[in-house]
Amino acid sequence: MATPDRRRRARTAGLLGAVVGVAAAGVAGGIAVQKLLVRKEKAGPDPYRDEPFDALPYDTETTVTTDGGVDLHVEVVEAPGRRKRSAPTVVLVHGYALDMGTFHFQRRALTEAGYRVVAYDQPGHGRSARAADGGYSIQALGSALWRVIEQVAPDGPLVLVGHSMGAMTIMALAEQHPQLFGRRGRVRAVALISTSAGKLSEVPLGLPNVLPRARARLLPVLAGAAKLTPGVIDRARGAATDVAYLLTRRYGFGGASPSPAVVAYVERMNERTSIEVIAGYLETLFTHSRYAVLSVLADTDVLVVAGDKDLFTPLAHAEEIARLLPTAELLVVPDSGHMALLEYPDVVNQALLALVERAGRKR
Repeated sequence: MATPDRRRRARTAGLLGAVVGVAAAGVAGGIAVQKLLVRKEKAGPDPYRDEPFDALPYDTETTVTTDGGVDLHVEVVEAPGRRKRSAPTVVLVHGYALDMGTFHFQRRALTEAGYRVVAYDQPGHGRSARAADGGYSIQALGSALWRVIEQVAPDGPLVLVGHSMGAMTIMALAEQHPQLFGRRGRVRAVALISTSAGKLSEVPLGLPNVLPRARARLLPVLAGAAKLTPGVIDRARGAATDVAYLLTRRYGFGGASPSPAVVAYVERMNERTSIEVIAGYLETLFTHSRYAVLSVLADTDVLVVAGDKDLFTPLAHAEEIARLLPTAELLVVPDSGHMALLEYPDVVNQALLALVERAGRKR
């Protein structure tokens, strides 16, 4: 006769199996219909077909080592002429399963405007090393950002720009080093793009509503599987290119016809991030809660950017940040998803350049 614990485990396994089955069936059904259109879509007109992604110039390439011993890849574009002394250094902090290429259009616009720009790959992402113990936390990311600032931008005014988990990293930095912010701090402005201050465990991601409730039980399973068979899973991801493209378009973009080249680029950034690293960040993302920390930014010029069709960090999360920071500017990008800064770069660039220009006028 089965024990109560065994019956409970059986019910849990059945629930998780049903959730995964329903989600997989929905995705597979959509893919079966849309997969035939992928090649045709990629062959259609695209203003960014020849865009030099991963090939923007820089003046300095260096390595910054975190307190945990992780080597971070950092690129610096120096400011020419008169801006070099007076204007702020802009530090770009990318998000989950991406890399510094997330800011491709913003980095170019800032460089053309004559600002000094620092971009780096977060631990486990891009060309940065992975954590030796496989453990990742937003708290550690805040500490890593501090090391980048110490080594690459040790003096002068700063503007911090974060996307998704990168904006959460800035919140963690504010938690650890509040003296950097406010009227007497070096950070004159902050841009928080497609992000959240907490309660990500309640976001359904467009999947069945039962999934958020079961997610706490799924996390250890996903993390364990990723550690046991990371190579197998990564090879499977690489083989399913059409599937990956469709999922990237579905969950990263809001518009009906995003640039195929941009979607493919985001897909490549995702693919370059190991499944072991992806799984390693899940718990810290779903337990992230830094609403109280936002008060540190109360006297800092803050720009909050959100896509109205973002499935990962819904618009309501940006609105909550803006509610807690009444002086912040909230920019809602219509018909945009989580990758608003790549999907509608001109809209985001205009607001970002205005923010950095205001920061340059402050004393």
